[in-house]
Amino acid sequence: MKNKIGVMQGRLLPKYQDRYQAHPVGYWHDEFFLAQDIGLDYIEFILDFNDAKDNPLLNDNGLNEISAVVDKTGVKVKTICADYFMEAPLHSEDLSVSEQSEKVLTKLLYNSAKLGVSDIVIPCVDQSSLNNKVKIDNFLKKMQPSVRVAEALNVNLSLETDLAPKPFAKLLENFNSNKVTVNYDIGNSAALGYDIEEEFAMYGDLITDIHIKDRELMGGSVILGNGNADFDLFFSIIDKHNYSGPYIMQSYRDDEGVDIFKKQLEWLRPYIS
Repeated sequence: MKNKIGVMQGRLLPKYQDRYQAHPVGYWHDEFFLAQDIGLDYIEFILDFNDAKDNPLLNDNGLNEISAVVDKTGVKVKTICADYFMEAPLHSEDLSVSEQSEKVLTKLLYNSAKLGVSDIVIPCVDQSSLNNKVKIDNFLKKMQPSVRVAEALNVNLSLETDLAPKPFAKLLENFNSNKVTVNYDIGNSAALGYDIEEEFAMYGDLITDIHIKDRELMGGSVILGNGNADFDLFFSIIDKHNYSGPYIMQSYRDDEGVDIFKKQLEWLRPYIS
């Protein structure tokens, strides 16, 4: 089956509150019509920590709004990037934070099932990084109730981490659940200097969501093709793993979004056509 192409929410719109990546409160509907015009299949919705109370993912009226714009445009929401858990990690040492985050994830799982979402991306990077054994053990413990819910609802909890391939594979093994999967970000892996072949050897068959971006080694996001991401190698390897999930373009953006996105989509098309 042909892989579907999507965009990270907000990439086709002017920046919201001058933030590089955010759920654009008040004008998020507009992006679905732009995505329809471009010919995209999906928008990966964002749940932020800021403005969470205004996010349509967390209330029934909002879910109805999402469903209505999906019906109008044919642009679906199959994946959610839960950036909320970067600011309020499930493995936070502050018990009040971790307990509230668990409640939010449970709510998000049930609402995701109503929308037909396949993957909720849980970012464990930057301030939510699993950079020591205590954090890893706490994350395993705190995630267990949500994993059981995910299994019952058939929704993937797709982990995005900055762990090297071997410890990431060990973390996945310790969950012992087919609903704990991998969000693979080719740009982040390139920035960290990880070996694509080693990564795919460790957990290639567990990847259910892919973010497409380019970054320089130990640096920030750049226009596709201008960084250290090896797209030729990546796409030759992914073909061997029968990947059937989406390609979500989380590519470099400017203040406006849509024009620079179109240029990068055209650059990418030979790989995904």
